[in-house]
Amino acid sequence: MARGKIQIKRIENQTNRQVTYSKRRNGLFKKANELTVLCDAKVSIIMISSTGKLHEFISPSVTTKQLFDLYQKTVGVDLWNSHYEKMQEQLRKLKDVNRNLQREIRQRMGESLNDLNYEQLEELNENVDNSLKLIRERKVRNVEEIHRNLLLEFDARQEDPYGLVEQEGDYNSVLGFPNGGPRILALRLQPNHQPNHHLHSGGGSDITTFALA
Repeated sequence: MARGKIQIKRIENQTNRQVTYSKRRNGLFKKANELTVLCDAKVSIIMISSTGKLHEFISPSVTTKQLFDLYQKTVGVDLWNSHYEKMQEQLRKLKDVNRNLQREIRQRMGESLNDLNYEQLEELNENVDNSLKLIRERKVRNVEEIHRNLLLEFDARQEDPYGLVEQEGDYNSVLGFPNGGPRILALRLQPNHQPNHHLHSGGGSDITTFALA
């Protein structure tokens, strides 16, 4: 029973479209290989799927560049010349940009000013002033940020001079004695922090204790 004729139009279902592409691509590459072997032909096929994947076939006896060169010779066109000219044009533009940037840097350093007229000098002076203003503002913001951080650190030390919050859970801060004896409060001092004159500390210890009434 013969198959029905398939209408040639875009396959709407994406899965069916990909399956059809894969099958027909393989069939096309098989035919290209047969032409290469049976007829000693030089064949090149480049395919890009709807998902952006590249698939290509080229006869084993020739490289892609050789095939392009044969195409140019046969058709009488130069594919590389137009591409080379575009690259040269792009290179010239980049050189001009680099040259202008170097000249602007020299001018901001006080060099290469002889060719500037009065208006250009005024514009250069304004640009330099604006740059200096931005630098000063950035430095001021940095200093303000440092000052703000120092104040926060100082306030934190004022609120917790003995480091009780930071060292919480390292030891029992209050010890009680039976029979109504005095209670002892233990404080861990921060490095380089001297205890008040009414606290009694043991020699070499970072724990200061004193009795509570």
